[in-house]
Amino acid sequence: MWRNAWKPLACAASASLTAFIAYDRLVRPWAATWGAGKQDPAKRWPGDSFLPNPATESTRVVTIAAPAAHVWAWILQIGRDRAGFYSYSWLENLIGADIHNLDHIVPEFQRRKVGDTVWMAPEEKFEGQGRMIVALLEPERAMVLVSPSDWENLLAGEKATESLWSFILDPIDPRTTRLVMRSRSGAKATLRGKLVDYLFWEPAHFVMERKMMLTIKENAEHQAAPAPELAAAR
Repeated sequence: MWRNAWKPLACAASASLTAFIAYDRLVRPWAATWGAGKQDPAKRWPGDSFLPNPATESTRVVTIAAPAAHVWAWILQIGRDRAGFYSYSWLENLIGADIHNLDHIVPEFQRRKVGDTVWMAPEEKFEGQGRMIVALLEPERAMVLVSPSDWENLLAGEKATESLWSFILDPIDPRTTRLVMRSRSGAKATLRGKLVDYLFWEPAHFVMERKMMLTIKENAEHQAAPAPELAAAR
């Protein structure tokens, strides 16, 4: 009797373990390197030196049929108080981020400098910690964001220990650009923190970042496309 009662539990445990292993060995590596070439994850990218020994890392790439300058314009204006993050705003707003994405370039949002705050959520929420700081800005090449505490570390001549989010442009030719998204995170102090990152934040970040990259691709390619009358004349 007891043996029969335990069978469903044993089957459920076995199925859960199989699913976990499949996620760890197949899904997670694929999501962490979505769109990237074999050499991209191992390559040294702008901003990597800020957090040189990450506990986790992702390198995602999308090729855009547009000049680097066109792609850069969309990157410069990201932020909750600017053009949003070009992703699933309804998901971002479930946690109160109050994101409103724009589908056009705003001239006054084209100015950024090192030390600027990029808001992820309203200033009054999450104790004002829903933000990142611009730690590196190379026009038409790279914008690297770090957490507020890591920014303080960098100012003190120390290394970042928490998180780094890089937007990198890798031109192929004058009309084609690869957008490389590089994320690095330090080790979590608790087992609970590691599990939350592993099972929730990593998948959520992949879903949101992939949508962002594809939207930037669509917007930049639309911007770079010749006007219909010019295309017809060719």
